[in-house]
Amino acid sequence: MSEADAVAVILWVGVTAYAVFGGADFGAGFWSLVSGPGEDGKRARALADWAIGPVWEANHVWLIFVLVMLWTGFSSAFEAIFSTLFIPLSLAAFGIVLRGSGFAFHKSAARLAGRNVSERLFGLSSLLTPFFLGTVVGAVASGRVPVGNAEGDPVTSWLNLVGIIVGALFVATSAYLSAVFLVHDARRAGARDLEQYFTNRALIAALAAGALAVAGLFALHSDARYVFDGLTGDGLPLVIVSALAGIAVLVLLQLGKPRGTRPLAIVAVAAIVWGWFVAQHPYLLPTHLKISQAAAPGPTLTAILIVFGVAALVVIPSLALLYTLAQRSLIEESPGPAPAPAARTTT
Repeated sequence: MSEADAVAVILWVGVTAYAVFGGADFGAGFWSLVSGPGEDGKRARALADWAIGPVWEANHVWLIFVLVMLWTGFSSAFEAIFSTLFIPLSLAAFGIVLRGSGFAFHKSAARLAGRNVSERLFGLSSLLTPFFLGTVVGAVASGRVPVGNAEGDPVTSWLNLVGIIVGALFVATSAYLSAVFLVHDARRAGARDLEQYFTNRALIAALAAGALAVAGLFALHSDARYVFDGLTGDGLPLVIVSALAGIAVLVLLQLGKPRGTRPLAIVAVAAIVWGWFVAQHPYLLPTHLKISQAAAPGPTLTAILIVFGVAALVVIPSLALLYTLAQRSLIEESPGPAPAPAARTTT
């Protein structure tokens, strides 16, 4: 493996981590948005707040990591993507800021109206941000990002059938991941009614994601043939692994055996992210720019690999400790939802 390929693999590790942890984070905001005004909705929002409170800011470490790796290791690809796709990227960045503000202020706002507005902003931006990030992926995969400064169309490059389907798939996948994670958080909080609540929603989100994935394959067949051929060729085993892991999650949840569903859900998402990598390899921008063509000079790549090794020894254990403490309820920003009365039922 060349140094350029090694740096590309590390870049994809960051993409995968953000897709999983950032995706679950966005999904919690999505469920907060659509949970409704009743008692079930109120309890669901309280669970989502409690679950992501200690970690929601940390998850953006992975996005920063991806941006720095892309800018440093593959600057020509960075230039092409950010100049052609500045509209969806700007909207996604605005959504991230708005989402953070909404999450922070809906807890501290003095008036009920202010808390409600902040809560809705948090939820809406949790839906729109992954959508716009998905349109960026769709634009790259469909070959609509040529090399150079703003060489692609700033609107049609991402606002097209492939971009819209991939954007919607990002939202559905985030909702699916979050629902699976929240099943465990509901059990951790002793809220058995919410465990069933999010089990049902995991099924709905999985069906939506599956339908969008199939629609996406048809769209790629007609509009991004290089990536389609890769997904149905070298990337097919990873696509199959993703599908099988996703099905296994749903079976276990329906059997009332959620243990193991979180790792399987992570595998389902990670496998499709790496299927995309394999499908478009050796290109960073299909079919305009190869990894070897976009790579920085050798000394820069060597420095990146060294810095990554040092950072991995510091950052990864720190994040692992954070996630472990959060899952053991040793750090909490707010109380979780109280257990429901024994006679309570939900749909």
